[in-house]
Amino acid sequence: MREFHITDDGIHLHAKLDIPEGGGRRPLAIVFHGLTGNMEERHIRAVASAINEAGVATLRVELYGHGQSDGSFHEHTLYRWITNALAVIDHAKALGFADGLYLCGHSQGGLLTMLVAAMRQDDVRAIIPLSPAVVIVDGARRGELLGISFDPDHVPDELVAGDLALNGNYVRVAQTLDVDEAIRRFRKPVLLVHGSADRSVPVRYSIDAAEKYADARLVVLPDDDHGYSLHLDEMTEAVRAFLRCQA
Repeated sequence: MREFHITDDGIHLHAKLDIPEGGGRRPLAIVFHGLTGNMEERHIRAVASAINEAGVATLRVELYGHGQSDGSFHEHTLYRWITNALAVIDHAKALGFADGLYLCGHSQGGLLTMLVAAMRQDDVRAIIPLSPAVVIVDGARRGELLGISFDPDHVPDELVAGDLALNGNYVRVAQTLDVDEAIRRFRKPVLLVHGSADRSVPVRYSIDAAEKYADARLVVLPDDDHGYSLHLDEMTEAVRAFLRCQA
């Protein structure tokens, strides 16, 4: 494992690179965490290990305002995360061993994966959105996020839910994102994994995405939650099997 930082417009993003034994050129999967998350969460470590077991290197990255990366959580938006992800892809392409790229992300990182894949489809072989938080875009437009109701035409300067506080710009940015267009543009293989009892991001968002993608497989984990508390092994096995089919 190699630990370092990737720079995006002066922002240092904490990263860890794991390359399976054997040497030589091999594919690389970039793994993104979700909102409030980091690269050391149980499900992020588990999916990265599963990817390595499939013979694919992993680059886990903590994005703006999260983990050990620069930036304030309160000031982060999906625009910032998108530019972060584009810089990470540029870094990955420059690695001498990398023979093809995959993108994998959980929750807000899964939504990010869907959006960025459409922008970089020439560079990405396939994507793995895990419980992708399309609900963020939907909720920002409807006027309900984090259990908070607001007027979507007059977004407040701050949304506060318990210990969690987001700048109003987070919502304003989310309102502009076109997930359906991103889905339409990406025509390569997609694996979606989602728990049927996910209370943070209802499974219907992944069902809808799987129906709209040109080449998608959906694995629904029965009665499982947002972090795969019940079926973590089934989630990781689905990812391993998918990657082995891409070889």
